[in-house]
Amino acid sequence: MYEIVRKEVLNDAAYEMDIYAPQVAKKAEPGQFVIVRVGEDGERIPLTIGDYDPQKGTITIVVQAVGFSTKQLEALEVGDSVTDFVGPLGVPTHLTADKKHVIGVAGGIGSAPVYPQLKKLADLGVKVDVIIGGREKQYVLWADKFAQFCDHVYIATDNGEVGTKGFVTDVLQKLIDDGEQFDEVIAIGPVIMMKNVVRVTKPYNIPTSVSLNPIMVDGTGMCGCCRVTVDGKIKFACVDGPDFDGLTVDFDELMARQRMFKEEEHYVDEHADRICNLMRGVE
Repeated sequence: MYEIVRKEVLNDAAYEMDIYAPQVAKKAEPGQFVIVRVGEDGERIPLTIGDYDPQKGTITIVVQAVGFSTKQLEALEVGDSVTDFVGPLGVPTHLTADKKHVIGVAGGIGSAPVYPQLKKLADLGVKVDVIIGGREKQYVLWADKFAQFCDHVYIATDNGEVGTKGFVTDVLQKLIDDGEQFDEVIAIGPVIMMKNVVRVTKPYNIPTSVSLNPIMVDGTGMCGCCRVTVDGKIKFACVDGPDFDGLTVDFDELMARQRMFKEEEHYVDEHADRICNLMRGVE
Protein backbone atom coordinates (compact mmCIF):
# COMPACT_ATOMS: atom_id res chain seq x y z
CA MET A 1 0.00 0.00 0.00
CA TYR A 2 1.17 3.51 -0.83
CA GLU A 3 0.50 6.14 1.81
CA ILE A 4 -0.72 9.67 1.16
CA VAL A 5 1.69 11.90 3.09
CA ARG A 6 0.38 15.29 1.92
CA LYS A 7 -2.84 16.53 0.38
CA GLU A 8 -3.77 20.03 -0.74
CA VAL A 9 -6.98 21.26 -2.37
CA LEU A 10 -5.99 23.51 -5.28
CA ASN A 11 -9.41 24.71 -6.43
CA ASP A 12 -13.00 23.50 -6.64
CA ALA A 13 -12.03 20.80 -9.15
CA ALA A 14 -8.44 19.75 -8.48
CA TYR A 15 -6.27 18.51 -5.64
CA GLU A 16 -2.62 17.67 -5.12
CA MET A 17 -1.15 14.68 -3.29
CA ASP A 18 2.28 13.42 -2.30
CA ILE A 19 2.35 9.63 -2.33
CA TYR A 20 5.08 7.66 -0.57
CA ALA A 21 6.45 5.39 -3.30
CA PRO A 22 10.25 5.28 -2.86
CA GLN A 23 10.99 2.89 -5.73
CA VAL A 24 8.99 5.01 -8.16
CA ALA A 25 10.54 8.26 -6.88
CA LYS A 26 14.02 6.78 -7.29
CA LYS A 27 13.50 6.14 -11.02
CA ALA A 28 11.10 8.94 -12.03
CA GLU A 29 12.00 11.43 -14.74
CA PRO A 30 10.16 14.39 -16.33
CA GLY A 31 7.44 13.36 -18.77
CA GLN A 32 6.63 10.02 -17.16
CA PHE A 33 3.41 8.92 -15.52
CA VAL A 34 2.01 6.48 -12.98
CA ILE A 35 -1.13 4.35 -12.78
CA VAL A 36 -3.05 4.54 -9.52
CA ARG A 37 -5.78 2.23 -8.24
CA VAL A 38 -8.09 2.78 -5.25
CA GLY A 39 -9.42 -0.51 -3.87
CA GLU A 40 -9.07 -4.05 -5.17
CA ASP A 41 -11.86 -3.49 -7.71
CA GLY A 42 -10.81 0.05 -8.58
CA GLU A 43 -10.22 1.46 -12.04
CA ARG A 44 -6.67 2.08 -13.23
CA ILE A 45 -6.10 5.86 -13.29
CA PRO A 46 -3.16 7.17 -15.37
CA LEU A 47 -1.68 10.33 -13.86
CA THR A 48 1.32 12.37 -14.94
CA ILE A 49 4.13 12.81 -12.43
CA GLY A 50 4.12 16.45 -11.34
CA ASP A 51 7.18 16.28 -9.12
CA TYR A 52 9.34 13.71 -7.38
CA ASP A 53 11.68 13.63 -4.40
CA PRO A 54 14.00 10.60 -4.29
CA GLN A 55 15.26 11.57 -0.82
CA LYS A 56 11.77 11.65 0.71
CA GLY A 57 10.58 8.84 -1.55
CA THR A 58 7.53 10.78 -2.71
CA ILE A 59 5.74 11.41 -5.98
CA THR A 60 3.51 14.45 -6.46
CA ILE A 61 0.33 14.03 -8.49
CA VAL A 62 -2.28 16.63 -9.42
CA VAL A 63 -5.75 15.26 -10.10
CA GLN A 64 -8.92 16.79 -11.49
CA ALA A 65 -11.94 15.17 -9.87
CA VAL A 66 -14.18 14.75 -12.90
CA GLY A 67 -15.28 11.12 -12.77
CA PHE A 68 -16.09 8.23 -10.48
CA SER A 69 -12.52 7.00 -9.90
CA THR A 70 -10.87 10.39 -9.46
CA LYS A 71 -13.56 11.29 -6.91
CA GLN A 72 -12.79 8.04 -5.07
CA LEU A 73 -9.18 9.12 -4.93
CA GLU A 74 -10.19 12.62 -3.83
CA ALA A 75 -12.06 11.15 -0.83
CA LEU A 76 -8.81 9.79 0.64
CA GLU A 77 -6.93 11.83 3.23
CA VAL A 78 -3.40 12.02 4.63
CA GLY A 79 -2.61 8.68 6.26
CA ASP A 80 -4.82 6.72 3.86
CA SER A 81 -3.23 4.59 1.16
CA VAL A 82 -3.89 3.77 -2.47
CA THR A 83 -3.93 0.09 -3.43
CA ASP A 84 -1.60 0.30 -6.43
CA PHE A 85 0.88 2.90 -7.57
CA VAL A 86 2.64 1.62 -10.68
CA GLY A 87 5.46 3.43 -12.44
CA PRO A 88 7.31 5.26 -13.65
CA LEU A 89 5.75 4.53 -17.05
CA GLY A 90 6.22 6.11 -20.45
CA VAL A 91 9.26 7.53 -22.20
CA PRO A 92 11.09 10.28 -20.28
CA THR A 93 11.14 13.64 -22.05
CA HIS A 94 14.34 14.20 -24.02
CA LEU A 95 15.73 17.37 -22.43
CA THR A 96 19.14 18.77 -23.38
CA ALA A 97 21.23 21.87 -22.73
CA ASP A 98 21.63 22.71 -26.43
CA LYS A 99 18.55 24.97 -26.43
CA LYS A 100 18.78 28.66 -25.57
CA HIS A 101 15.16 29.54 -24.84
CA VAL A 102 12.18 27.23 -24.15
CA ILE A 103 8.68 28.26 -23.15
CA GLY A 104 6.09 26.05 -21.49
CA VAL A 105 2.36 26.49 -22.10
CA ALA A 106 0.20 24.97 -19.37
CA GLY A 107 -3.57 24.77 -19.26
CA GLY A 108 -5.35 23.79 -16.03
CA ILE A 109 -3.69 20.78 -14.40
CA GLY A 110 -1.23 20.75 -17.31
CA SER A 111 0.95 22.87 -15.02
CA ALA A 112 1.95 19.69 -13.20
CA PRO A 113 3.60 17.83 -16.12
CA VAL A 114 5.10 21.04 -17.56
CA TYR A 115 6.78 21.84 -14.23
CA PRO A 116 9.42 19.04 -14.03
CA GLN A 117 10.35 19.50 -17.68
CA LEU A 118 11.03 23.23 -17.36
CA LYS A 119 12.74 22.72 -14.00
CA LYS A 120 15.20 20.23 -15.48
CA LEU A 121 15.89 22.52 -18.44
CA ALA A 122 16.57 25.38 -16.03
CA ASP A 123 18.94 23.11 -14.08
CA LEU A 124 20.76 22.46 -17.37
CA GLY A 125 21.22 26.21 -17.88
CA VAL A 126 18.45 26.77 -20.44
CA LYS A 127 16.41 29.99 -20.23
CA VAL A 128 12.80 29.02 -19.55
CA ASP A 129 9.52 30.91 -19.42
CA VAL A 130 5.98 29.68 -18.87
CA ILE A 131 2.44 30.69 -19.81
CA ILE A 132 -0.23 29.38 -17.42
CA GLY A 133 -3.89 29.48 -18.34
CA GLY A 134 -7.17 28.93 -16.53
CA ARG A 135 -10.81 29.95 -16.69
CA GLU A 136 -10.29 32.15 -13.64
CA LYS A 137 -7.65 32.79 -10.96
CA GLN A 138 -8.31 29.63 -8.93
CA TYR A 139 -7.49 27.42 -11.93
CA VAL A 140 -4.05 28.98 -12.49
CA LEU A 141 -1.81 26.38 -10.85
CA TRP A 142 1.76 26.44 -9.55
CA ALA A 143 2.65 30.00 -10.63
CA ASP A 144 4.75 30.45 -7.48
CA LYS A 145 6.61 27.20 -8.10
CA PHE A 146 7.44 28.18 -11.69
CA ALA A 147 8.62 31.62 -10.53
CA GLN A 148 11.48 29.96 -8.65
CA PHE A 149 13.31 29.18 -11.90
CA CYS A 150 11.44 30.75 -14.84
CA ASP A 151 12.58 34.14 -16.13
CA HIS A 152 8.96 35.10 -16.85
CA VAL A 153 5.64 33.66 -15.67
CA TYR A 154 2.81 34.81 -17.93
CA ILE A 155 -0.79 34.21 -16.91
CA ALA A 156 -3.97 34.18 -19.00
CA THR A 157 -7.51 33.84 -17.66
CA ASP A 158 -10.76 33.68 -19.59
CA ASN A 159 -12.37 36.34 -17.38
CA GLY A 160 -9.31 38.56 -16.98
CA GLU A 161 -9.30 38.11 -13.20
CA VAL A 162 -5.52 37.82 -13.28
CA GLY A 163 -2.98 38.27 -16.07
CA THR A 164 -4.07 38.69 -19.68
CA LYS A 165 -7.76 38.36 -20.46
CA GLY A 166 -7.96 35.62 -23.06
CA PHE A 167 -6.18 32.39 -23.86
CA VAL A 168 -2.63 31.12 -23.52
CA THR A 169 -2.40 31.20 -27.31
CA ASP A 170 -3.03 34.96 -27.28
CA VAL A 171 -0.04 35.44 -24.99
CA LEU A 172 2.15 33.11 -27.04
CA GLN A 173 1.23 34.81 -30.31
CA LYS A 174 2.00 38.25 -28.86
CA LEU A 175 5.40 37.10 -27.60
CA ILE A 176 6.25 35.76 -31.06
CA ASP A 177 4.95 38.95 -32.71
CA ASP A 178 7.11 41.00 -30.33
CA GLY A 179 10.19 39.17 -31.55
CA GLU A 180 10.77 36.51 -28.90
CA GLN A 181 12.73 33.57 -30.29
CA PHE A 182 11.89 30.12 -28.91
CA ASP A 183 13.85 26.97 -29.63
CA GLU A 184 10.93 24.87 -28.39
CA VAL A 185 7.44 25.13 -26.98
CA ILE A 186 6.25 22.54 -24.45
CA ALA A 187 2.44 22.57 -24.39
CA ILE A 188 0.39 20.44 -22.00
CA GLY A 189 -3.27 20.85 -21.15
CA PRO A 190 -6.67 20.15 -22.69
CA VAL A 191 -6.41 18.69 -26.18
CA ILE A 192 -8.10 21.69 -27.77
CA MET A 193 -5.55 23.97 -26.10
CA MET A 194 -2.61 21.92 -27.40
CA LYS A 195 -4.16 21.88 -30.87
CA ASN A 196 -4.46 25.67 -30.83
CA VAL A 197 -0.90 26.11 -29.57
CA VAL A 198 0.28 24.10 -32.58
CA ARG A 199 -1.80 26.37 -34.82
CA VAL A 200 0.30 29.26 -33.49
CA THR A 201 3.72 27.59 -33.67
CA LYS A 202 3.39 25.62 -36.92
CA PRO A 203 3.61 28.63 -39.30
CA TYR A 204 6.94 29.53 -37.69
CA ASN A 205 8.13 25.90 -37.63
CA ILE A 206 8.82 26.12 -33.88
CA PRO A 207 9.35 22.61 -32.45
CA THR A 208 6.37 21.92 -30.20
CA SER A 209 6.13 19.07 -27.72
CA VAL A 210 2.72 17.94 -26.46
CA SER A 211 1.71 15.32 -23.90
CA LEU A 212 -1.22 13.18 -25.03
CA ASN A 213 -3.80 11.67 -22.72
CA PRO A 214 -6.01 9.30 -24.73
CA ILE A 215 -8.09 6.52 -23.16
CA MET A 216 -5.64 4.24 -21.40
CA VAL A 217 -6.11 0.91 -19.60
CA ASP A 218 -2.97 -1.10 -18.87
CA GLY A 219 -0.26 1.49 -19.54
CA THR A 220 2.18 -1.06 -20.96
CA GLY A 221 1.20 -1.18 -24.64
CA MET A 222 -0.86 -4.38 -24.53
CA CYS A 223 -4.45 -3.14 -24.74
CA GLY A 224 -4.03 -0.71 -27.64
CA CYS A 225 -6.63 1.70 -26.23
CA CYS A 226 -4.24 4.64 -26.12
CA ARG A 227 -3.43 4.62 -29.82
CA VAL A 228 -2.89 7.97 -31.48
CA THR A 229 -1.90 8.98 -34.99
CA VAL A 230 1.39 10.85 -35.20
CA ASP A 231 2.95 11.72 -38.56
CA GLY A 232 0.48 9.34 -40.21
CA LYS A 233 1.56 6.38 -38.08
CA ILE A 234 -0.21 4.64 -35.20
CA LYS A 235 1.54 5.13 -31.86
CA PHE A 236 0.67 4.06 -28.32
CA ALA A 237 0.79 6.96 -25.88
CA CYS A 238 1.78 4.72 -22.97
CA VAL A 239 4.94 3.23 -24.48
CA ASP A 240 5.79 5.58 -27.37
CA GLY A 241 4.90 8.73 -25.42
CA PRO A 242 3.19 10.41 -23.73
CA ASP A 243 5.24 13.22 -25.33
CA PHE A 244 5.01 13.64 -29.10
CA ASP A 245 5.86 16.15 -31.80
CA GLY A 246 2.76 18.31 -31.73
CA LEU A 247 3.25 19.48 -35.31
CA THR A 248 2.47 15.94 -36.52
CA VAL A 249 -0.36 14.87 -34.17
CA ASP A 250 -3.85 14.17 -35.51
CA PHE A 251 -5.71 16.16 -32.85
CA ASP A 252 -9.14 15.77 -34.47
CA GLU A 253 -8.92 11.98 -34.24
CA LEU A 254 -7.71 12.22 -30.64
CA MET A 255 -10.63 14.43 -29.63
CA ALA A 256 -13.11 12.09 -31.31
CA ARG A 257 -11.68 9.09 -29.45
CA GLN A 258 -11.87 10.92 -26.13
CA ARG A 259 -15.61 11.45 -26.64
CA MET A 260 -16.34 7.76 -27.32
CA PHE A 261 -17.48 6.86 -23.80
CA LYS A 262 -19.04 10.12 -22.63
CA GLU A 263 -22.47 8.55 -22.11
CA GLU A 264 -21.05 5.69 -20.07
CA GLU A 265 -18.93 8.09 -18.00
CA HIS A 266 -21.98 10.25 -17.31
CA TYR A 267 -24.01 7.20 -16.24
CA VAL A 268 -21.32 6.01 -13.83
CA ASP A 269 -21.01 9.48 -12.33
CA GLU A 270 -24.77 9.75 -11.81
CA HIS A 271 -25.06 6.31 -10.20
CA ALA A 272 -21.81 6.30 -8.24
CA ASP A 273 -23.35 5.30 -4.89
CA ARG A 274 -25.19 2.30 -6.32
CA ILE A 275 -22.13 1.16 -8.25
CA CYS A 276 -20.04 1.34 -5.06
CA ASN A 277 -22.61 -0.79 -3.25
CA LEU A 278 -22.59 -3.35 -6.07
CA MET A 279 -18.81 -3.50 -5.92
CA ARG A 280 -19.02 -4.13 -2.18
CA GLY A 281 -21.68 -6.81 -2.66
CA VAL A 282 -24.29 -4.79 -0.76
CA GLU A 283 -26.90 -5.14 -3.54
